[in-house]
Amino acid sequence: LVLDRNDAVELPIKFIPQYAGCYHCQILLKSSCDVRVYEIECVVNTDDAEAELEFLTPAYRAVIQDIPISNMSDQDWKLDAVLEGQDFYGPPQINVGLGETGLYPLMFKPITEC
Repeated sequence: LVLDRNDAVELPIKFIPQYAGCYHCQILLKSSCDVRVYEIECVVNTDDAEAELEFLTPAYRAVIQDIPISNMSDQDWKLDAVLEGQDFYGPPQINVGLGETGLYPLMFKPITEC
């Protein structure tokens, strides 16, 4: 079988990850006249999840909710936090080690009734 440069051969691969994370793989293809190694990296994200938090506190009094962040991947996470909305506060970054659950302290401190 001789293929010209415009031909392609499909190599179906089935990948069933158990957890979110980064998975590395090597595929070795050999023939009598050629050897090729393909490096594959698959990044798996969890499905988008929505959550709703309701804060009830008097004006000028802060309430803090610790939000759990579970890292089931094979590497440490350094996450940047972007808060939108008035009177919400929290650290700009959080580190969660592999296999750990970190807590992000989200604070709501209203300065007026809202």
